[in-house]
Amino acid sequence: MQTVGKPGGLRDPKRYLWALGLIAPACALLPSQLVFHTKAEVFWWIGPVIVLIAIPVLDWIVGEDGNNPRDEDYAALSADRYYRWCTYLFLPIQLVSLGVACFMWTSPELALVDKLGLAATVGFVSGIGINAAHELGHRVESAEKLLSKIALAQSGYGHFFVEHNRGHHARVATPEDPASARLGESLWEFLPRSVIGGFRSAVQLERARLHRHGRGWWSADNNILQAWAMTAVLFGALTLVFGPSILPWLAIQAAIGVALLETVNYVEHYGLLRARKPNGRYERCSPRDSWNSDRLVTNIFLFHLQRHSDHHANPGRRYQTLRSSEEAPQLPAGYATMIVLAAVPPLWRAVMDPRVAAHYGGDLSLANVAPAKPRRLLARYRAAA
Repeated sequence: MQTVGKPGGLRDPKRYLWALGLIAPACALLPSQLVFHTKAEVFWWIGPVIVLIAIPVLDWIVGEDGNNPRDEDYAALSADRYYRWCTYLFLPIQLVSLGVACFMWTSPELALVDKLGLAATVGFVSGIGINAAHELGHRVESAEKLLSKIALAQSGYGHFFVEHNRGHHARVATPEDPASARLGESLWEFLPRSVIGGFRSAVQLERARLHRHGRGWWSADNNILQAWAMTAVLFGALTLVFGPSILPWLAIQAAIGVALLETVNYVEHYGLLRARKPNGRYERCSPRDSWNSDRLVTNIFLFHLQRHSDHHANPGRRYQTLRSSEEAPQLPAGYATMIVLAAVPPLWRAVMDPRVAAHYGGDLSLANVAPAKPRRLLARYRAAA
């Protein structure tokens, strides 16, 4: 792993930038005011505009992060509660934003296209909220695990709490992992496989855990049912307050949030495959098994999610202590840019397939290749080599 220290001996030169990550949930509070003051209805779509346009441009302008925590600062950074509050505060802003959006969806003055724009904005908040839940769900403290389930309530994706921690992290960068994209697999092929496979895996994992403890599926200890109950309570309360007309909009924003999360999943491990030991078992996950990007702006907005290699190699690390690895394969841009490329399969393949091949020295038999496409891909890169 890279061991670069901080300029000037600062423990964390990004310390106060982490609070900017709260702009993400707050962006759902902005549309009505921006439209009112500017008369520009495009601001109903401010969520997609920020994530898909503004952040990629800022990533390109600002460039790389380049700062890694020093070993001697690890304990102090981990214990510093300031960083926890940057994720804790995401939740109330997220929930208040959803309530405001529900109020506006009931307005007869809002055109259908404007309500769709607001749903897209709230959906992007929901997707980024899953990332906040991801950070909280990896912690051992029961309070943070509870907050993780609350953060997942808006997207209705509560089973992610189980599947990500006990499924994805165990099977990452293998054909058995539904959340690890295969070389030659388009985003649109990956999405249903990951959504359906992740759900099935979560149910199997939680059922097996409950069985080991002598409990049935309908136990109050069922993590999936707990998370789904939170969604039912949240959506039920909002429906009681604002009426059933908001239900389609709640469903749309949840679907957008899930799609954003799964698109990031697609980017993070595309084509990567862990090596096998002589006994047939996969080797321990290493930094080589996740795509990294160290663009500063996206790092701040996604709580270092882009330092994904260190996260998988050391899943217990809090976001502020994650390091950029020289061993990890590098994306050509930040996650915000890469999810735009992923939506256009020919463009994605042109950019990423050669990088996967280079990562394995041209030998795609070492990659995680889509089952229907190995012969054509292997032949192409064997000829190129």
